[in-house]
Amino acid sequence: MSETAAGRAGDPGRGRVLCFAPHPDDEVLGAGGTLLRHVRRGDPVRVVIATDGAAGDPDRRFDPARYTEMRRDESRAAAQLLGWGEPRFWGLPDSCVVVESDKVRLVSLVTEELSAFAPDLVYLPWAGDHNSDHLVLHEVVVRALVAVGFGGSAFGYEVWAPNPQPDLVVDITDLVDDKRAGLRCFATQNAYNDLAHAVFGLNAYRSLLLERSGGFGEALTRVS
Repeated sequence: MSETAAGRAGDPGRGRVLCFAPHPDDEVLGAGGTLLRHVRRGDPVRVVIATDGAAGDPDRRFDPARYTEMRRDESRAAAQLLGWGEPRFWGLPDSCVVVESDKVRLVSLVTEELSAFAPDLVYLPWAGDHNSDHLVLHEVVVRALVAVGFGGSAFGYEVWAPNPQPDLVVDITDLVDDKRAGLRCFATQNAYNDLAHAVFGLNAYRSLLLERSGGFGEALTRVS
């Protein structure tokens, strides 16, 4: 294995895991294989979903009165299938303008989750994931980690934008079928895009850093 690949392919570690997702489906898209690896090892995993995902139906293909609950149900179904517990839903507005006072409140919400669950590892969107909700969530989680003096490991995952220099690539080759099944739970989003087709293209590309032909990886960027 080359020095570059050896420095990037690896394992984020073990312990209590807290994952922050901007929308229902990001938890599986960005870190589903990594979270499942934790589950299979017996690590406690909690997922927090920040927004209600209301902006995910721009063509109004679904009943607007039920849509946000449909999205919650999709994340619940994926959680049950993949083995982590009932997600925690903040139900915040999707794709809205966020001002500093909003960020202060969000930092408080993150701090409450950190205090309640006491994680050893935290997953969040990486700093360059080009979606406004992803960028805000990254910022407020990092601010909260600093505020509480978090002593564990935190990693950013990819959804909307690949990181040109990830710190770690987790081999999920043996978990691809499970991740694919989890993605099928998100019917409202698959109505617009083939989630598995998109994300497994990215995960397959990451196999270059695993030096595993035909493999799949999830890239992570160290935050702390």
